[in-house]
Amino acid sequence: MGVKVAKFGGTSVADVGQIRKVEAIIKADPERRYIITSAPGKRSRTDSKITDLLYLCHTHVQQDVPFKEVFSIISKRYIKIVYDLDLSLDLAPHLEKIKKEISGGATADYTASRGEYLMGLILADLLGYAFVDPFQIIHFDKNECIDMEQIHESMGTILKKHPRAVIPGFYGSTCDGEVKTFSRGGSDITGALVASGVEAEIYENWTDVSGLLMADPSIVENPKPIDTITYRELRELAYMGAKVLHDEAIFPVKEAGIPVLIKNTNRPDDPGTVITKDAAPVSHKGTITGIAGKKDFTVIVIEKALMNTEVGFGRRLLTALEANNISFEHMPTGIDTISLVIEDKQLVHKLDKVLAEIKAECQPDSLEVYPNMALVATVGRGMIHTPGIAARIFTALHRADVNIRMIDQGSSEINVIVGIENSDFKQAIRAIYKAFVK
Repeated sequence: MGVKVAKFGGTSVADVGQIRKVEAIIKADPERRYIITSAPGKRSRTDSKITDLLYLCHTHVQQDVPFKEVFSIISKRYIKIVYDLDLSLDLAPHLEKIKKEISGGATADYTASRGEYLMGLILADLLGYAFVDPFQIIHFDKNECIDMEQIHESMGTILKKHPRAVIPGFYGSTCDGEVKTFSRGGSDITGALVASGVEAEIYENWTDVSGLLMADPSIVENPKPIDTITYRELRELAYMGAKVLHDEAIFPVKEAGIPVLIKNTNRPDDPGTVITKDAAPVSHKGTITGIAGKKDFTVIVIEKALMNTEVGFGRRLLTALEANNISFEHMPTGIDTISLVIEDKQLVHKLDKVLAEIKAECQPDSLEVYPNMALVATVGRGMIHTPGIAARIFTALHRADVNIRMIDQGSSEINVIVGIENSDFKQAIRAIYKAFVK
């Protein structure tokens, strides 16, 4: 068997009971050699995540407000974890240094990263593993992009010295020697980078759900789990709102051909979901992998006779968006029409200006705006070259009395996206799910 990299999310290390589960999972398989940890998450609905409290400390300092009380909550929580685990680890010097750095005006990135740093020290001590600071092995270039070449070089030098190590997630170092964090949930990315760097057999991502589900359980009652999904399908579903793994965590393992296994810390015997590359042939034609969607879009419909013969029309249209720092989600087209699908939040205080610029630049015959739109994507590699998939989707929506305002299918043929009213969002997802899952 090869090396396994296992990342544990905030709920998995929220308290000593959860940490004991993590310990048991790691010790159950000696191939779990590199462990990535998040900062402790919420223990209850009314609790706070450690990362949120650390950001609050930074905000207090920026506003010249005392942060002693907030930092005390953080310190007590970590000290309690060490005490309950019966460890001899002395966190006091680390906590004092962090408090001093924050008080001295440390960056938000440094401040937030200390949650993972402290949890990494605790977990390393508990397991008897080496502690490796990601500041040494996760690097960003001068443009603050991931520097894969330097990362692989550092891992080859440092991690080979430690056959077993705990590595905090979420942060690394810039070329100027500063702490740099990923976006929230970025411990997933750290795990993927480490898995790629050590050429792991598999990257396990342990969280509080038993893998991916075919639909949002808050919308569809008891949706079926997804056993296997490809990177392409996951990318489509994640983009449309199905969040279990950080979007950027896909790419390092995808390029290395390393499968990802999503597992549940609270139910370790559940099979979970395997994310693989696209090489395997489709053995489930006519089926779908999942359904996901997002609300609150505006559709701008531009119509002009002989649009297709007018050179530069599309460029002028998109220039109006670029000039206002607006990106679009989709752009379905017809012979004489183009529709721009844009998130509502991007158009706040900008819509009238964008419309005026489109009129000036493109001189359309008509320009219509449809707010309160939602997008629902039906995704699945089993849809490719299977007649009747779209018909089943549209029939299901018709029977549910959902009016389709827009249809878009990517050239990959693994998804069909429909635009509907916000008010029909949940009904549409339930109807499509029912049409494909018996």
